[in-house]
Amino acid sequence: MKTIEQSAFARSLNGHRVVVVGLGRTGVATTRLLAGLGARVTVSDAKASSELGEAAAALPDGVESAFGGHPLELFRRAHLVVTSPGVAWDAPPLAAAREAGVEVISEIELSWRLLPIPWVAVTGSNGKSTTTTLIGQMAQAAGLRVVVGGNIGTPVAGLVEEAADADYLVAEVSTFQIEGIRDFRPSIALVLNVTEDHLDRHGSFGAYANLKRRIYATQEITDSVVLNDGDPLLLGWGREGRSRRLAFRADGPVDRGAFRYGEEVRWMENGREEPLYGLEALSADAKRNVENVLAATCVARLMGVAPDQMVEVLGRFGGLEHRMEEVATIEGVTFINDSKGTNVGAVMNALRNVDRPVVLIAGGQDKGSDFSPLCELVSEKVRAVVLIGEAAERLSLVLNGYAFVERAENLEAAVSTAFLMAKPGEVVLLSPACASFDSFRDFEERGLSFKAAVKGLL
Repeated sequence: MKTIEQSAFARSLNGHRVVVVGLGRTGVATTRLLAGLGARVTVSDAKASSELGEAAAALPDGVESAFGGHPLELFRRAHLVVTSPGVAWDAPPLAAAREAGVEVISEIELSWRLLPIPWVAVTGSNGKSTTTTLIGQMAQAAGLRVVVGGNIGTPVAGLVEEAADADYLVAEVSTFQIEGIRDFRPSIALVLNVTEDHLDRHGSFGAYANLKRRIYATQEITDSVVLNDGDPLLLGWGREGRSRRLAFRADGPVDRGAFRYGEEVRWMENGREEPLYGLEALSADAKRNVENVLAATCVARLMGVAPDQMVEVLGRFGGLEHRMEEVATIEGVTFINDSKGTNVGAVMNALRNVDRPVVLIAGGQDKGSDFSPLCELVSEKVRAVVLIGEAAERLSLVLNGYAFVERAENLEAAVSTAFLMAKPGEVVLLSPACASFDSFRDFEERGLSFKAAVKGLL
């Protein structure tokens, strides 16, 4: 078995002062990884120790802490600073470290430096978790040793030891992680789509889009980037880079890659078409995610997965929790949990995939998005909207007149209100178009709360 301690970078961390910023799930995994490599680790978090609970109490022996604030001198004296996704790249302590000549990197950059195996990096505004899961399952069906993590499930820092002798590391990567990369170079990079999101963090759509583009900026001619030719923004991406460009498209052919032709998925390469599999072999959840399926097919093909091995996975794919997850049908009303729909594009995709009248539950922490693209679909698909959270007022101003708009104090009240408003044969859809952090730890906790509220109706 390979060990990460053999690498020169791993050895260089021994005895070095490393500051880990943020003690969430990623910070905990990063701290344990670095401490295991002999680094002198200090964890810094703006929250007090009492607020951090078990995470603070379970720090490895020898790890120091600075809770309740970020002492700038701590950052100036460090040899290396590693950030968690929730820490803004322009935060004052990170700026102080950079001004002092200290390297500041994200956890994904740290993990990549410690894990010299082929990486598949998946990013995009929507569909990352579904596609990452499909790629991992397809690779496993082909007998490849693959470890899946990142922004989905376990942070990569918590998987480095496990993945040391794997064939591939498949990672879902967000812009929050991409902000802190420098040398990060995946063997296969995938950009699913780019729609407006996280403007509260990145400032503008242009800045956000450019971060997505960075995921393949350091690739070489032996690497590959897979892009969505159905996304107008991505159509010309990748042509200026050194890596090989592949594409996927749900409504027409591509120069090289996977595309849908009628009820068939085909592969195009060197001007020759090859049928891969028919859509009739796919599960209902896979059919609802055709673009993600095509993207995963491109990557799996690059990994050497055969079409029959892809179909084995796609035929039994049951979707993900919190992504268009059917929870229950009560008195003829179907409840669907799409808590992972945290931006406008995700809500639009969700509405397109529902063929019945909708009572929509939306709202949460406002990320600065433009909600107006929702109006046409809401007018067409949605009979009523129940709004919650910080963004409720702004959403109300945008959607009023396109559907009946009601406000609720919290998610539980919104579920009760939506149930009273819905008619038999209709759908109550939680697809918030917003982050969850005004009321919940994350989208998962919000989704679980929605499901509990639905079960409470019984």
